[in-house]
Amino acid sequence: MPAMASVLEDPTLERHFKGHKDAVTCADFSPNSKQLASGSVDRSLMIWNLAPKARAFRFVGHQDVITGVQFSPLGNLVATSSKDRTVRLWTPSMKGESTVFKAHTASVRSVAFSHDGQRLVTASDDKSVKVWSVHRQCFVYSLNQHTNWVRCARFSPDGRLIASCGDDRSVRLWDTSTKQCINCFTDYGGSATFVDFNSSGTCIASSGAESSLKIWDLRTNKLIQHYQVHSAGINSFSFHPSNNYLISGSSDSTVKILDLLEGRLIYTLHGHKGAVITVAFSRAGDLFASGGADAQVLMWRTNFDTKSYHDVLEQHGRRSTPDPPPHLSDIHPKGPHLHHPRSTAIQISPTVADTQSTDPHVIELGRASHSTMLLNGRTHLTPTQAAANSQHSNGLPARHVATSRVEGRKGDGSAGRAGVSAGSQTGAGGGGRGRREEEERGETHPLEVLSGHPSSLDSTLGHIVQQLDILTQTVSVLEERLTLTEDKLKECLLHQSRILKDVRASGERRRTESEGTDGSPIHFT
Repeated sequence: MPAMASVLEDPTLERHFKGHKDAVTCADFSPNSKQLASGSVDRSLMIWNLAPKARAFRFVGHQDVITGVQFSPLGNLVATSSKDRTVRLWTPSMKGESTVFKAHTASVRSVAFSHDGQRLVTASDDKSVKVWSVHRQCFVYSLNQHTNWVRCARFSPDGRLIASCGDDRSVRLWDTSTKQCINCFTDYGGSATFVDFNSSGTCIASSGAESSLKIWDLRTNKLIQHYQVHSAGINSFSFHPSNNYLISGSSDSTVKILDLLEGRLIYTLHGHKGAVITVAFSRAGDLFASGGADAQVLMWRTNFDTKSYHDVLEQHGRRSTPDPPPHLSDIHPKGPHLHHPRSTAIQISPTVADTQSTDPHVIELGRASHSTMLLNGRTHLTPTQAAANSQHSNGLPARHVATSRVEGRKGDGSAGRAGVSAGSQTGAGGGGRGRREEEERGETHPLEVLSGHPSSLDSTLGHIVQQLDILTQTVSVLEERLTLTEDKLKECLLHQSRILKDVRASGERRRTESEGTDGSPIHFT
C-alpha cells in the first residue's frame, strides 16, 4: 500500500443496509446525521435510523422508480422525485404522511431543496426545470431552454443560481431572479448526468456518461479541473463540506475519492457488486453513503478528513520518503486521453459486511390514497381528500395529508435480508407494551387493510386525474400565450407613446419657428 496511508486515515465501511428489493438510485443524510434516506427502482423510500438496533421505515406511494431524494435543511421533510411524473414531500416518521406535487408531463429525474428550505427545484424528461414553493405547496415557474431530457438540477448555496444538466450535452446556469439562462457549458462528448455546487458556491462540478468529471470556476467561467479516473459513466458525486475532497460513483462498480487541492485520485473503494448509482456525504462530512445496482446502501466513515489539510501538508513536508507524484495523468485541463499508467491511489476492498448491527427491523408504511393536483399555481382537492382532512402538527398542512397504513410481515431471521417488520397500526398511539414485546420476538399478525375508497371510485378519480393533466398542460400553454400577448401589447403602447411625444415635439418646434418669423402665433387645430 502506498505511503499515503501513514498521512491520511483510510475510509472504513461502517454499516450496510439491506431492505430494498431492487437497485438503489439515490441517497441523502439528514442534517443531524441521525437518519439516512434512500430511494430505489422498487418504488419505495427507505428511512434508515443510524442508531444501533433502530428500526427502518419503508414508505410506499410512488407508482414508478424513485429517482431522487433529499432531506430539507431542517430535517423535518424528505422530498422524492419519480418516473411517475410526481414529486412527494414526506414526514420521516411513523405517520408516513406525504404530499404529492404534479406539474411535469414526463419522468422527474431529480429534486433538491434550496438552502433556506423555501423552494424545491426539479428536473424532468419534459425538458424543463421547475421551481416549487414548499410552504405554499405550489408550482412557481419553469425554465425551458434545454433541448433534451434534463437529468439534474441544483440550487446554489445562496439560492441566487440554479445549475442544470441533461442529455442535450449541456450544463446550464440560471439566474433565479430574472429566470434567464446566464451561462451554458457545452463541451461534453455525451450526456451530462449530474451537477452540483461546492459548499461555497464558487464552483460547479458536472459528470458525464463518458466517465469524465469537470469542475468549473463560476468567477472566471473557466474549466479548472478535468478528471477521467473511472472506466465507465459517472452516475453521481458529492463535494465534501470542506471543498477539499469529492467522491464519485460509477457504473464501473467503484467509488473514487479525489483530493481537489492536489488534483489527484487518492482512494478507490470496492464494495458494490454492479454499478454504483448514488453517493452522498453527510452534512458534517464525517460519513458518506453509496448505493447501487446490488440493492445495498453502504455507509462509510470518512476518516481521511479528521486532520486539517494544513497538518496533512506539513506531515508531507517532514517525511523522508515522499508520496508518489500526484496522479497527473488523470487530470485533463485541455483534452481527454487514455488512462494507462499504474494507479498511485489506495485500493480498498472491504471484507466486513457490517460492523455495528444486523439488518434493522423494517416498518412498512402504506401508500398514499390521496394526491394533490397543482393547476395554475393553486391546489385542488378531490372530494375524498376534503372529507379526509384532519389536524396535524408535522409542518404539512392538514388538507394535503395522505393516509398511511402498516402491513405486518413475519421476519425470516436471515442476516442477509431485511428481517422483521412491526405489526402495529400507524397512529394508534404505540399499541401498548404487549404489542412491542411481540415485535421484539419477531411475531406479527396480519392486519386488515382498509381501502381508502371503492374500486369504481378509483377509476373515476383516475379519469379525473387524466383530465386534470390535460387541463394543466392547456393552462400552461395559455399562460405562455397570454404572457407573449402582454409583452407585445406593452411594446405597442410604448411605441405609440414615443410617436405621440415626437408629434408634440415637432409641433412645438414649428410653433417656435413661426413665432420667430412673423411674430404672430399660429394655432394648430
